[in-house]
Amino acid sequence: MAAATKVLATLRTHWKKTTFGVCLLSWGGNWLYGKHCDNLLRRAACQEAEVFGNQLIPSSMPLKKATVFLNLAACKGKARNLFETNAAPILHLSGLDVTVVKTDYEGQAKKLLELMENTDLIIIAGGDGTVQEVITGLLRRADEAAFSKIPIGFIPLGKTCTLSHTLYPESTNQVEHITNATLAILKGETIPLDVLQIKGEKEQPVFAVTGLRWGSYRDAGVKASKYWYLGPLKTKAAHFFSTFKEWPQKHQAALMYLGPTERPPEEPEEKPSRPPLYVRLYRRLRLYWSSPSKEIPQEVAPEDWEELKLSTVELSIATRNRQLDLTRTEDFMDICIEADTVSKGQFVSRGSQKMRDPHTCPEGSQCIQASRCILQLPEGTEGSFGIDNEEYEAMPVEVKLLPRKLRFICDPRMREQMLHATVQ
Repeated sequence: MAAATKVLATLRTHWKKTTFGVCLLSWGGNWLYGKHCDNLLRRAACQEAEVFGNQLIPSSMPLKKATVFLNLAACKGKARNLFETNAAPILHLSGLDVTVVKTDYEGQAKKLLELMENTDLIIIAGGDGTVQEVITGLLRRADEAAFSKIPIGFIPLGKTCTLSHTLYPESTNQVEHITNATLAILKGETIPLDVLQIKGEKEQPVFAVTGLRWGSYRDAGVKASKYWYLGPLKTKAAHFFSTFKEWPQKHQAALMYLGPTERPPEEPEEKPSRPPLYVRLYRRLRLYWSSPSKEIPQEVAPEDWEELKLSTVELSIATRNRQLDLTRTEDFMDICIEADTVSKGQFVSRGSQKMRDPHTCPEGSQCIQASRCILQLPEGTEGSFGIDNEEYEAMPVEVKLLPRKLRFICDPRMREQMLHATVQ
């Protein structure tokens, strides 16, 4: 009893040290508990992956090859540790023949894609920039028609992973998010995603799955990291200081565009079986002996281009991948032209919304649905485009929608949600 009284008296005397110690112990206990929960998640994911690895395959069937493009610079250099700790064990336990290609600098993935040999599966481990580089390198290949049919998996390791909102359920736990994405890759459920082909006058085309942004919100958002010392206020500070420039901030250009196109029926994934030899011989003989018929040339309808002059605080051209509808009958991209009459207060408040959802189209904006557009900028225009959150020099460009161009692997639950929402 006396000892307990003495301890309480000591704690009361040194109450500042006591408070600090309690806070430190609480934080340490919470950190250890979080690490324990993460280890449980990894163990459960590895056990599930082991089920795939234990499946029997015929001796004549080769192992399924998977090529992983890992961006070591993603997530401020933490991507390698995140991948090797959370994703790599799952892939190796699944029985895949995994090849990891590590990229160290910007543009390396595009070059490596040109040299890539045949693979059964492409896995992108990084953020938006890594996705943009890999699909650009893939679609620049001479044999892109064949390689674009390879399913693509995405492991979200970057600071910004816009595509993960479409492919995987939301999760606040990074370990859970990465392991769920890796397990989804093993299950192999795919959805078709649209791609934007963005071509300048001289440069090779760049490809994007999210979209293009040009304007003041994008420019201010890029500078938000400079105000890191303001914590949660850094975004508002970046947009507030941006208003000190010439106001209103207008971006002027000319836009030509074509309307939506009708969606053709989806091609079957499995090729029809080859007919017997005698059927093929009969067809060739009938074609050889039949009299040649004159082909009637079909008239090509002229393209109906719309043209407008625009003055905007920001222009965005986005795919429909964020609001994916698997049964829609038309293919188009969304063009949002925001009014240039926005006040400084509205600019600062909307800036925070734009950081969360960059391609949101505020009330009062002009929204256009198009399958193809040409953006002409005045001579001497400065600034930059944001293409899938990667910076490119602003220049006149042609943007063309490539509907359902690539098949990305998604979580089966997300696919069910999309189909269920469409039925309703």
